[in-house]
Amino acid sequence: MSYELLLLVRQDNVGIIQLNRPEVLNALSQQLYSEIDAAVTELEDDDSVHAIIFTGSGERAFSAGADIHEMARIAEDPNPQLPDTGRGRYAWHIAACEKPTIGALNGLAYGGGAVMASTFDIRVGCERTSFKFLAASYGRVNSTWSLPMQVGWPVAKELRFTACVVQADEAYRIGLLNYLVPPDEVMAKALEIAAQIAENDPRMVQ
Repeated sequence: MSYELLLLVRQDNVGIIQLNRPEVLNALSQQLYSEIDAAVTELEDDDSVHAIIFTGSGERAFSAGADIHEMARIAEDPNPQLPDTGRGRYAWHIAACEKPTIGALNGLAYGGGAVMASTFDIRVGCERTSFKFLAASYGRVNSTWSLPMQVGWPVAKELRFTACVVQADEAYRIGLLNYLVPPDEVMAKALEIAAQIAENDPRMVQ
């Protein structure tokens, strides 16, 4: 399958999904949500792939979250298209993915980007990495199951209630990042972890 808003490559036994909208900080449009879901399915069905890495294009953001410009256009459209009913399922698809998932978080992960990052099995970040679970600030609820699994209930409640920015050092301290490395080593570390995983029996890893 061909993709317009992400890059999908395979390196040895690793699949890499790279969100590719750097001009809008890899904002998650309906099309990008759909392409991510399709790419995950494609890699799940590829027996040669033993781990999946997610990252973003550019140096500023993994993903700034939902595409607010698209949301505004839909809100102003007198005859809007029906919302994508599969959009709410894609995060669960990543969390329940048959292959281990690793986030190579090259920059900020806000809103939907933070939600997606919280579903990964392992996360690698750098000094540019930050998180913001901001749903409560605009009248939504999310990350109710994914975030507590990563950082525990008390911390998850604080991050969701306050919608505060979590900088890289704090994210590493609370377990939201497994590794904190220099910016130019984020992908290399993710690939190193994926290679270690690939050495094991994929049935047992699953």
